[in-house]
Amino acid sequence: MKKLLTPFLFLALVISLSSARGQVNIRDSVINFPMVYATYGFHFLSGDIADMFGPSHTIGGGIGIKSKKNFYFGLEYSYLFGGKVKNGDEILQYLLTSDGQLIGQGGEYAIFQYMQRGHTIWFQAGKLIPVLSKNPNSGLLLTLGGGFIQHRMDISVKENSALQLSDDYKYGYDRLTRGFGLNQFIGYLFVGESKLLNFFAGFDFSQAWTKNVREVNFDTRLPDDTQHLDLFFGFKVGWVIPIYRSAPVDYYY
Repeated sequence: MKKLLTPFLFLALVISLSSARGQVNIRDSVINFPMVYATYGFHFLSGDIADMFGPSHTIGGGIGIKSKKNFYFGLEYSYLFGGKVKNGDEILQYLLTSDGQLIGQGGEYAIFQYMQRGHTIWFQAGKLIPVLSKNPNSGLLLTLGGGFIQHRMDISVKENSALQLSDDYKYGYDRLTRGFGLNQFIGYLFVGESKLLNFFAGFDFSQAWTKNVREVNFDTRLPDDTQHLDLFFGFKVGWVIPIYRSAPVDYYY
């Protein structure tokens, strides 16, 4: 985790140094400024991951820098989650009763559910093309990213009442999968005079080459080193806070 946070800390330092520069007028000229933002995304799935999960949501945030030549560089983290797991009962078939129930430690039926959980981290570079606005710092934003993606099946048992899915036993069924990925985004970035009313929205695509990293799957009693291709496509929106010192407005009487 410390290795993953190091790039964020470095960019945060760059942002703090950049915010100390002179005053600028964002309405009239292309400027260099750092930004922080929060995001939400919704993605449909294809490839191997679609055999396991339904559509996914992401929430997260990032930090970035837009240059005077409208180049963009950033780092983004997202938490991946979803409520539809397609073959959970098949994976737990040896733990479930004939009617699909899970027996708790007191002999009663345990309440449980399957969920998708995961993480993505993208290093991004791109270009802003000023269109549809008089502000030269707003426009069509195109980015390409590379990084890391991880996903798994989370088995949530109410009050942890099923010993057969407690602690390390649960990990043998979760299909923890991770690997390298690519990300593309095409959308619109709006940066206005107000530092609170700035946003981006557009289409988001990801491709990941992943493998199951568990030593063995308990249900099959075999390791799984199959190479997977996981595909995500959907939309992403973000609330942006640019960091710069605005030039004062002159009044003439």
